[in-house]
Amino acid sequence: MGVERLEEVRREFTAAIEAAGTDPEAVERVRVRFAGKRSGLLNELTAALRELPPEERRDYGRALNELKRFIAERLEAAKAAAQAGPAAGFAVDVTLPGRRPPRAGRHPVHLVRRRIESIFLRMGYTVESGPEVEDDWHNFEALNIPPDHPARDDQDTFYLPGGFLLRTHTSPVQARVMERQAPPIRIIVPGRVYRRDSDLRHSPMFHQVEGLLVDEGITFGHLKATLETFLHELFGDRVAVRFRPSYFPFTEPSAEVDISCIFCGGSGCGVCSGSGWIEILGSGMVDPRVFERVGVDAERYTGFAFGLGLDRVAMLLYGIPDLRLMFAGDARLTRQFS
Repeated sequence: MGVERLEEVRREFTAAIEAAGTDPEAVERVRVRFAGKRSGLLNELTAALRELPPEERRDYGRALNELKRFIAERLEAAKAAAQAGPAAGFAVDVTLPGRRPPRAGRHPVHLVRRRIESIFLRMGYTVESGPEVEDDWHNFEALNIPPDHPARDDQDTFYLPGGFLLRTHTSPVQARVMERQAPPIRIIVPGRVYRRDSDLRHSPMFHQVEGLLVDEGITFGHLKATLETFLHELFGDRVAVRFRPSYFPFTEPSAEVDISCIFCGGSGCGVCSGSGWIEILGSGMVDPRVFERVGVDAERYTGFAFGLGLDRVAMLLYGIPDLRLMFAGDARLTRQFS
């Protein structure tokens, strides 16, 4: 019996304590077998020290002390794990059902976007997209926005190095489509846009959807019929729709479109500031100068364009009082739309 026997006992103990896991009774049986005061293997190994030749006792004694410390430490750890229970021990019951993490729902802006896309897809439109980092030509020049227009000021627009900027609307995609595609054109363009503005009702990044139809013989009557159909599909047949003259650089004539307040039915409330109407979108007939800049024959074709904010529509449809709630990343909001 020598150092080889000590190594053999170490292996036996390791296998036994691992097999015991967090079972207190099994751990106690291992303790009695190896470290029991009367019949433990450590007592037997200690007694064997006297029978060894003098030249072997030093190495054997050192290895025996190391083995005793190893067994004592492992036993203490096994006892602590057994007292704490399986959750803190070495064993895990893999047959138990897992815990699912909490799940939120779809974001209200996403829901509104899908709803609007569905309406226009049924009307024969296609969905287009484009770059969010734009050049000055497509974001301003091609859309007949003059150099002195307030929208081009650096207090309103995020400018980037190299003559680029973060697009201030999704209309640049309309210009890009007209440059590469001959009429007839019937598209909507949803996406993120950026402006230097931030308060209760505005965010530096927000969402828009714009529409464009270009073909022969398109009139303002087509614009009115399209938008009335769209708004009744979105808000219900009960809402009234009205058009007010307005101005936009890229359309002429231009019109703001209002709907009767969906909260008070037009009688006047805090949401509509007592007027009974809610401004919902801007629209107009495409200015011939826009057609000329993107290569569309303005003598042959006419068209209309419109745009609205997806965030504002989501606030109206779902009764969200503060725009900032939709950008806070709070799952309590989206969980309501699961």
